[in-house]
Amino acid sequence: MMATILQFFILIPVLGFVISILLPGKQEKLISWSAFFTVGIHLFSFVAFVVYWLVQGHPVFDVKPFVLFETEGYAFYLAFYFDKISAAYILVGALLTFLVCIYCKAYLHREKGYKRFFNTILFFYIGFNIIVFSGNFETLFIGWEILGISSFLLIAFYRDRFLPVKNAVKVFSIYRIGDVGLILAMWASHHLWHDNILFSKLNNTAEVQEHIHHHTFLALFISLMVLLAAAAKSAQLPFSSWLPRAMEGPTPSSAIFYGSLSVHLGVFLLFRTFPFWEHQALIRIIIATLGLLTSVVATGTARVQSAVKSQIAYSSIAQIGIIFIEIAAGFETLALIHFAGNAFLRTYQLLVSPSVVSYLIREQFYNFVPRERSFLHAIPKKIENSLYILCLKEWNLGTFMNRLYWNPLKQTGNKINFLTVKLVFMFFIPVYLIGLFCAYNKTIIPISIQEYLPYLFSFIGLLMVIKSFTERKNVLLSWTLILMNHFWVALAISFNEDFKFNEIHLYLYGVIVAGILGLLCLNRLKKLEKDIELDQFRGHSYEHPKIALVFLLSCLGVAGFPITTTFVGVDLIFSHISEHQLVLAFFTSLSFVVTGLSVIRIYARVFLGPHIKTYHEKAYKSS
Repeated sequence: MMATILQFFILIPVLGFVISILLPGKQEKLISWSAFFTVGIHLFSFVAFVVYWLVQGHPVFDVKPFVLFETEGYAFYLAFYFDKISAAYILVGALLTFLVCIYCKAYLHREKGYKRFFNTILFFYIGFNIIVFSGNFETLFIGWEILGISSFLLIAFYRDRFLPVKNAVKVFSIYRIGDVGLILAMWASHHLWHDNILFSKLNNTAEVQEHIHHHTFLALFISLMVLLAAAAKSAQLPFSSWLPRAMEGPTPSSAIFYGSLSVHLGVFLLFRTFPFWEHQALIRIIIATLGLLTSVVATGTARVQSAVKSQIAYSSIAQIGIIFIEIAAGFETLALIHFAGNAFLRTYQLLVSPSVVSYLIREQFYNFVPRERSFLHAIPKKIENSLYILCLKEWNLGTFMNRLYWNPLKQTGNKINFLTVKLVFMFFIPVYLIGLFCAYNKTIIPISIQEYLPYLFSFIGLLMVIKSFTERKNVLLSWTLILMNHFWVALAISFNEDFKFNEIHLYLYGVIVAGILGLLCLNRLKKLEKDIELDQFRGHSYEHPKIALVFLLSCLGVAGFPITTTFVGVDLIFSHISEHQLVLAFFTSLSFVVTGLSVIRIYARVFLGPHIKTYHEKAYKSS
């Protein structure tokens, strides 16, 4: 009975989101009250549930999985799990979301995107609940993806301004790194357990240790990929620079996302997987070291920030680093208390930050008190000044990420400028058709050659999507290359193990439908506006909001978002990559990362940012 009720707590935000979408955009009261009642009902019903749960002795619930797709040797199913970690996260998340909904009723009054803001908040709340109640990696990944796209939409809320849109794309790119960490952890866990592993099974210490003992490298790889996903989501080193950039969104969204809930979900991932890596001393040392370094760097950086929201962001990062240390040390209860305290404090600080700035300015003028000397004054001036400059430059973390991540992609894309529309249709499509014929007639190809074909085809697909990401002129070419990448990946896996064609169709069906819909949107917009190149932000959502919405849904479908069968197909594809094929797994996962970046870049460049037409009012660069 109680286990069944858990599904009810996921259904409430979904119903609230659907109702909110159907409401007319000019009815502010209806929109705000729908969000208020949705989160309020969820909060108070969950408080009653937790009280009853505690009276019953706080048992752990593991809801029977719901199978979405199943073949011989593979199953994709949704599973839900509830324990004290879930209870703490939902209580904190529901209360803070409830308070932010109350705050925003007046804060966003007469804002153009009033309805869009509340829709996105409820969409985020759906993802948050799915993550916290998830009982396996696949269910968690659904919520993880929802949080990623809702983050992008909220950072780019002021979509007629340059910096919010640019920073939204940057933050989404870091989220994609976390996504690939989670995808690779799922892929490796399939090979470790030969099953879709439930989080509840990780509590069986004897079974976990037996698997780790026989697959040491695979277990280490899974733990490192989980840490990669957690570090990216929680803005730990070297990904810390994205959190202050995310503050370009409205202050309430900054409070609920980057002060309290979303930024702590990397911590939640470590909580959930702790039984798996708790006996791996190396992983615990790495997590603690990462948390310590992040705390030191973020504390110094926070103290020299000129913007109050950036200061709060770095302060939150520093505290999350300490929480990482607490989890690595095994202090689960302390880490939960620390999470709740940090979440409430940062939400409060961000919501009152506009008022606090004016108070501090007044105090500085009328009640100035010189700073007292401390032990820090004993540090030699050269060291002190060097640290000050480093903190002022935020330890060049943004530059480091550019050199490590963005620049290699751009340089590679620029070196393959030979990929034109003519070459794609005259060379690559015929080669693909030949490869497809060979896939249906594998007996005509020697086995020694078949072993290398998955790597070749996957690499070709990767080159195409990288070219799509760096394309600055032809938007139709960029979109076509993304679609072709999916077909090359499917062809590559067709030569790998026994990948049945009905499974390929499951993967490609969502891509084809979303791809055609996206092409129709781009063609329609090109007829209306003539020039839709990718050399700058064009802001066409201002005059064509319906086309922008449909194209955004197309982008999500092409990127494997959980609205089409492609989402299941992505996991299915990775299940057919052997544990020894790390290079193929890397090519495939990188393809999915760049695909997500490329489709969001196309959407942002074509539909967001300052409007290309000069008769529209030009907004400030930053919010």
